[in-house]
Amino acid sequence: MTTPRDIRRLAFQVLYQLDARGERDAEDILKGLEGAEEYGPADRRKAFELAQAAYGDRARADELMTALAPSWPVHRQAPVDRAILRLAHFEITSGRVNAKIAINEAVELAKAFSTEKSPGFVNALLDKVQKQTEAEETPAEPPPTGETPAEGSQEL
Repeated sequence: MTTPRDIRRLAFQVLYQLDARGERDAEDILKGLEGAEEYGPADRRKAFELAQAAYGDRARADELMTALAPSWPVHRQAPVDRAILRLAHFEITSGRVNAKIAINEAVELAKAFSTEKSPGFVNALLDKVQKQTEAEETPAEPPPTGETPAEGSQEL
């Protein structure tokens, strides 16, 4: 039985290929998944669609990653780390999975596929993404009812 972790791992690999080869090769990448016989056709399609969605959202992910880690802009990141970060960013910001799960899964991918320092980098950057996302989603609290306006302000 294919687990969400398995789908995510395959999606990461597809996302890496999309980043390296470009969208024009998407159909060839999808056909190449037929060699992943441990996955059924529906699971391969699911992973491919997840990767495509993350790839389609890459500009937003890259902008946020660069803002949160200006000394490590996207063009300086290892391609493997960049794919992991883009996938996790998409999962966090789309609400597909809980942010903590997405971060943990990204760290596990970094341990399996990247350098010794990558898991720490991925964890720290995605923690910032989570905090930023939560801050954007939390509405500003209205003043308590019955409170009088501050001196010099006007009620409308």
